[in-house]
Amino acid sequence: MGRYLNRGNQKFSKFVKSKYFVDKTRIINKLLEKDDDQKFICNSRPRRFGKSITAHMLVAYFSKGADSRELFTPLKCEKDEIFLENLNQYDTIFMDVQAQFVEAADMEKNPNHYIRQNILRELQNEYPDLVCEEMAVSTALAIINAETGNEFVIIFDEWDYPIRELAEDSRERLDYIEFLRMMFKNAEAQDYIRLAYLTGILPMVRAKGQSAVNNFDEYTMLDARDLGGDIGFVEEEVQELCEKHGVSAEEMKYWYDGYCLSGMEVYNPLSVVRAVESKRFQQYWTETGTYEDIRSLIEHDFDGLREAVIQMLSGNRVPVNVFGCRNDMYTFRDKDQIITTLIHLGYFAYDADTQEAYVPNKEIREIFYRYMENDQSDTLSEFLKYSKEALKAVLDLEQERVAELVQKVHDGFISSIEYNDENSLSCTVMITLLASFAYYQRPIREFPGGKGFADIVYLPLPKYPQRPVIVVELKWNQSANAAIAQIQEKRYPDSLKDYYGEILLVGISYEKKTKEHTCIMERIEK
Repeated sequence: MGRYLNRGNQKFSKFVKSKYFVDKTRIINKLLEKDDDQKFICNSRPRRFGKSITAHMLVAYFSKGADSRELFTPLKCEKDEIFLENLNQYDTIFMDVQAQFVEAADMEKNPNHYIRQNILRELQNEYPDLVCEEMAVSTALAIINAETGNEFVIIFDEWDYPIRELAEDSRERLDYIEFLRMMFKNAEAQDYIRLAYLTGILPMVRAKGQSAVNNFDEYTMLDARDLGGDIGFVEEEVQELCEKHGVSAEEMKYWYDGYCLSGMEVYNPLSVVRAVESKRFQQYWTETGTYEDIRSLIEHDFDGLREAVIQMLSGNRVPVNVFGCRNDMYTFRDKDQIITTLIHLGYFAYDADTQEAYVPNKEIREIFYRYMENDQSDTLSEFLKYSKEALKAVLDLEQERVAELVQKVHDGFISSIEYNDENSLSCTVMITLLASFAYYQRPIREFPGGKGFADIVYLPLPKYPQRPVIVVELKWNQSANAAIAQIQEKRYPDSLKDYYGEILLVGISYEKKTKEHTCIMERIEK
């Protein structure tokens, strides 16, 4: 049993014993069922989505260095004939690529040489008559397979670290890509590999439109295929955790759900576990370089990028072309490629059916909100100041100031939204009141109430029950008075009688001829 070759199952055993463990072992059955031409897999997910746990689980299952029959017996994986036949039957190479690059840097060694030497050393210990230290790793694996018939399972965690962290023209980065080609794309790889499983944040790096290792099947945040629910937590698993540990499933969903993969709702596992453990719902991603990720990408001055971000943060969706992205952190041609990368990083979600990007949940809104508060030089920060002022003006019933700020936000930040109907006006108002998310739930459009549907309703978060409910009615090319009259006539506030405190009625109109907004407001005491 080595550090790289045929590790034991200790890591996964520790995960299984955790009181917050969620059993994802059924992915093993799915991988075993893959055809021979599907055994090269790159499964990318955002940080803290359980990638490393899955990698250690696969080591525990495949590695000859472990005896895991008893470990897997109580778990959900189906212990059928193919499962038992393959259990602990393969020479398994596991490597955390990020750790190897960091170790090599500390010792002032070339990381690719360091990786090669580490793997070869343990292969030579296991097969001294077949392997020598001058060989390429791919050559050693091919010779072992030819002489013994043994196949290898190769698992690389953080496979994309050099792609994310090193400059595009870095010699070490280029050498690493060539190492991957030699390992997985040579003519004999199909013979000596039983399974290659690469996991990281980014999909396979592309050069001139083609994957650098184009024999891999890719499972991503854009298209997770049949592995959609096998990394992040799905609804049923989160419900079970919430019931077991006495936390609100509704709050959990509001904070951490929203990623749609292969038709399944997927939650961020790290955040769910932290919320269950602490009994507190808050943002848990600050530990992972969050704000630097956002800054380095949003600061690209592509037309429409910041406007698209503002629209998504306000609850709207934006169309995005996710095709053609190079899958690195350096090569960007337009705003769609930036948004696509932010989808891979987990800051936005993607609806494959409508080809739209959106902000998945409150945690992500919280991240962007804190970023905008802290980065005073950014356009998004300037916008947030207007939004905060607009919310204050609504709460203070400053009608003229509300109308003025809606106008400023439209003209200065989202001028591409053309007013053709009440829907476009609705988008503008939701964007203007983005700052409400600190105290209010996600705005509800077409809220059923009384004898009709209110255009937009803002309900306070449970921890802010003293905040007023805000009911917004919109009129395009009509008066704001008509909007207030409709609220009263259709008795929208009747459906809000179960909420505490007062209700603010907000009528906002846009006059096509004058191109101006007007606002009328009333307060209803309960």
